[in-house]
Amino acid sequence: MHRVLATCVIVLAIGLGPANADENPIAKSAGGHGHRSATTAEPSPVESGGKHGTIKVDELVAGHLTELNGRYRLRVAEVVYDPGGYIGSHHHVGPGIRCVTAGELTYIQPDKTTVYRAGDCFYETGAVSHTARNATKAPAVLLNFQLLPAAWSAGSAIPPE
Repeated sequence: MHRVLATCVIVLAIGLGPANADENPIAKSAGGHGHRSATTAEPSPVESGGKHGTIKVDELVAGHLTELNGRYRLRVAEVVYDPGGYIGSHHHVGPGIRCVTAGELTYIQPDKTTVYRAGDCFYETGAVSHTARNATKAPAVLLNFQLLPAAWSAGSAIPPE
């Protein structure tokens, strides 16, 4: 399932602008292969509480879609929202597919609120400001499949414009 979702994210990127792979320390130090499983260390510029993430995969795009090679990175991050955990208003640097693997996550957009449950997946363009929270008494786990500029090394959540 992860391979299919990752492929979908890459295909969605064809219309995005260029990015400079030479500026990315992960791509440089790993020869373009930034696979890692690490807790995200840098603080987010977006207000949040009771959530923590682990980067599962961070790879510079390479392969048959040559127009994307070296211009983008595909990152998969697992984010755990503890009971009562939340992230404030934000949008994302690039598009992505999100999959809830455990629990429930309340996703609040300006025009609607959706509760996603384990097994649900949804697409984010990155351009819509939203918030998310775990309103339950059990942890919620979200896999974020993210398409990012090649040089991007920070988290993908950024304050709304």
